[in-house]
Amino acid sequence: MSDVVEVRLFFNFRSPYCYLASKTLWPIVDQFRTRLLWRPVGGWDLRSTPEVAKSKLPLVRQDVARFARHMGIPFNPPPMTTEPTLAALGSLLAEQQGLLRPYIVEVMRAEWAEGRDIGDPQVLLAVGERIGLSRQALTAAFSDDAGRRQLADNAQEAADLGVIGVPTFVIGEEVFWGQDRIDFVLHELRERWAGLPAPDSSKSVSETSDDNNRTL
Repeated sequence: MSDVVEVRLFFNFRSPYCYLASKTLWPIVDQFRTRLLWRPVGGWDLRSTPEVAKSKLPLVRQDVARFARHMGIPFNPPPMTTEPTLAALGSLLAEQQGLLRPYIVEVMRAEWAEGRDIGDPQVLLAVGERIGLSRQALTAAFSDDAGRRQLADNAQEAADLGVIGVPTFVIGEEVFWGQDRIDFVLHELRERWAGLPAPDSSKSVSETSDDNNRTL
């Protein structure tokens, strides 16, 4: 059995459900020593459009607010769903420079806890400076053609796998859609790599979010 399990993560910064998932993602990665294969998507891929998002907004935000209260995390979203492509492009640079974890945490905090517009380059540049990305490099990433091709490739890969929403975790042939499938992701990781002690089975990951938030 391999000592590392690869987990593909399809992620869109405009999704509040990805915000919820980001609060439990890193403890899972650390505990099971997984290799995270980062698959950000931008724009309005995966069956959504601005019009569809607007029509679903009240119910989605009510649902996410309920989850956030349960997890004990702040939820103060921007007035409208923001355009996520620049944030996704910035994440590719952050990954290259070993700063993907703080980038995800800080961008999601800015958008979903502070209500800021991550479609605004200045918001992302401020996040980048905070975590150690240069303004020049991040600005270049926003207009990088190779980065945009990578986002398109990620969207095509997701479509080929039958992914219909985010966040989606893919482990081998198993596809897990939604932050509320985290416990199933954990079960799959235990099955694939039993070399680590299993987490406390008396509590789900979402129920230990206070501890997880301190580790992010």
